[in-house]
Amino acid sequence: MGVDQQCSATCTKGSHSKTFPLSRRCVGPDPLEHGQSFVFFVPSAQAPRSYLTALLALCIFPKTCGMSVAVDSKPNILLIMADDLGIGDIGCYGNNTIRTPNIDQLAKEGVKLTQHIAAAPLCTPSRAAFLTGRYAIRSGMASSNGYRALQWNAGSGGLPVNETTFAKVLRQQGYTTGLIGKWHQGMNCEALNDHCHHPSNHGFDYFYGMPFTLLNNCQKNKPPELDAVLQAKLWLYTQIIALAVLTVIIGKLTDLISASWKIVAFFALAGSLFFTSWYSSYGFVQYWNCILMRNYDITEQPMKLERTSALMLKEAVSFIERNKHGPFLLFVSFLHVHTPLFTTEKFLGKSRHGLYGDNVEEMDWLVGKILDAIDKEDLKNNTFTYFASDHGGQLEAQEGKTQLGGWNGIYKGGKGMGGWEGGIRVPGILRWPGVFPADTVIDEPTSLMDIYPTVAHLGGGIVPQDRVVDGRNLMPLLQGKVQQSEHEFMFHYCGSYLHAVRWHQKDSGALWKAHYVTPIFHPEGAGACYGRGICPCFGEGVTHHDPPLLFDLSRDPSEAKPLSPGTEPLFDTVISRIERAVQEHRQTLTPVPQQLSLYNVMWKPWLQPCCGTFPFCWCDKEGDSAHPAL
Repeated sequence: MGVDQQCSATCTKGSHSKTFPLSRRCVGPDPLEHGQSFVFFVPSAQAPRSYLTALLALCIFPKTCGMSVAVDSKPNILLIMADDLGIGDIGCYGNNTIRTPNIDQLAKEGVKLTQHIAAAPLCTPSRAAFLTGRYAIRSGMASSNGYRALQWNAGSGGLPVNETTFAKVLRQQGYTTGLIGKWHQGMNCEALNDHCHHPSNHGFDYFYGMPFTLLNNCQKNKPPELDAVLQAKLWLYTQIIALAVLTVIIGKLTDLISASWKIVAFFALAGSLFFTSWYSSYGFVQYWNCILMRNYDITEQPMKLERTSALMLKEAVSFIERNKHGPFLLFVSFLHVHTPLFTTEKFLGKSRHGLYGDNVEEMDWLVGKILDAIDKEDLKNNTFTYFASDHGGQLEAQEGKTQLGGWNGIYKGGKGMGGWEGGIRVPGILRWPGVFPADTVIDEPTSLMDIYPTVAHLGGGIVPQDRVVDGRNLMPLLQGKVQQSEHEFMFHYCGSYLHAVRWHQKDSGALWKAHYVTPIFHPEGAGACYGRGICPCFGEGVTHHDPPLLFDLSRDPSEAKPLSPGTEPLFDTVISRIERAVQEHRQTLTPVPQQLSLYNVMWKPWLQPCCGTFPFCWCDKEGDSAHPAL
């Protein structure tokens, strides 16, 4: 079956020509090849009867007519990304306790990727790589310090303005582009309204959503999530200073201490300034970070989680309806299933996997509603649809004994772990009826970065030629024209530190993976860094391996049994080849400004988005406009 394409007919006689739109869609190969396919159409009311015979002849015998068919073959593009979803959380990937019928149906109607790899195990760098088709280290979105993701809306770091996202490429090709949901790629650089990192400055015509990411801090009565360890230390230091000042005051009043009142006042003032300096940021995270925006305007500060899902759905459906004549790019970037897992009443207690399962099932329902909107506008056959997660589920997300993070199936590790499969192997589902074979499984290595060149190709754009693009066009693989992925090596970073490398040895079918650095689990043998909240990339919390740990994922996908020269005859050969690939890869890296430096990630009051007069920042412009379906 060919591509569903909108057609028009152009009648030419001598130097004169006239074009008529056809009211039905014509079906043929991609692109439409005259003389090789039969095209059925009904002329629109605009075409006079005198052209009927000529138009019919055109479709059946195009080479005999002095006319041509103009074909608009650009599909609509719908990209759906979940936040922190584990590959084992979906039915079509083996989960039998969480119901995901809409995502499962998407896989049944399209292609399921079983080795779909995120370029980073954490949201900010992974999404930067997804948007640009480039490893985050190339854009400066990979951190060499402990802050591996943006921390504040009022930080100065973010996706650099000289990066070219797929939205920019497609907008240049006539697409209307929209982003609904999570951004987490920064806001401003130097001034409050320079919007240098804003979605609109990266190719999106329309933005509605959260410029940051969900946190426990966004919901009342939840333990703080942002810099929780640092906050605990700051509280401790504040209490020590307060106790010291109080002791000095009591000593002064009881004549046990002979210090002057000026000294007492100085220490009291110093303590107050210390407290104000950190509490003015960490004490109001809900107001500073948990906001909703429409383009440049703040609509909720702080956001009201009980209606956020409804608003996101309403905006996504509205975008589809407004742009049904296309072509459009819609990137739906869910806030689900990141903590605090706020779930509407309709889904609470309905799953067999607690609050996390409820949240996944609500997200699946939202996916279904968005796909229904595509069907309602008769766009299904002309829409490239993609579903994925930005990285693996977070194993350390717990509340007491309740697990609040995802399940990564048989794969070791999870969110934050640069090398282990559980942190980077994610669900990947693509559907395009008539173009991609239905109910198909592809086991070849693919990357989130591959979406960039793929959609650029579909939209008629060209990837930038002045920089390295690490993604590969997936179309030949998805259509079955080739059987192997273009990826030979994949590099797995944790921040700016290379933790592991994957080698797809195509001639033998082996899939080697060498780990140079692995996190130290805490407690020992626990399978995650429960004592830390998230595994580190460097320092005392990691182990360096020389020689590296080596696995053949084709035989040991769970990375349970590392190979050795004694158990694998090709050990030295494989390690040597991978190390040569690492050297070649590093030669392609160029120094760039570090967007996640300590200065760039710190809170800057002068950059704080505010819908009032700072620091009095609160507003609710949404009212009760949420979608009644929820």
